Amino acid sequence: MITIYHNPRCSKSRQGLALLEDSGKQFEVVRYLENPFTVAELKTVISQLGIKPIDLVRKNEIIWKDEYKGKTLSEKQVIEAMVTNPKLIERPIVVNGNKAVVGRPTDKILDLI
Repeated sequence: MITIYHNPRCSKSRQGLALLEDSGKQFEVVRYLENPFTVAELKTVISQLGIKPIDLVRKNEIIWKDEYKGKTLSEKQVIEAMVTNPKLIERPIVVNGNKAVVGRPTDKILDLI
C-alpha cells in the first residue's frame, strides 16, 4: 500500500497528492500534523528514505531557527524535535513498501510508484 504523509497547506504536498490521485493507484493519506509520527514510525520512515534524520528537517522553519539552529544534536534529539514539532518534517513523504521518497521535486514520486 502506498502512503503519503501530507500537509494540505503545502503546495508541494498538494502536487504530490494530485500525482497519486492521477496515477489511479490505491493509497492512504496521513495528515501528519493532525496525526503526528511516533518516534518509532519516524525512525522507520527515515530508514526507508535512506537518509540521516537531519536531512528530513525543514531548516527554514521558525521553530528550527529559534530552538535548534546552531546546536549540536544527536540523531535521537533531531527525531524527537520532529516528533514534537511535525512542521519541521519535509513534505510530502511517500512510502511504498520498504522504500520512501520526499516528493521534492514531485517527479521523485513517480520513481517510487
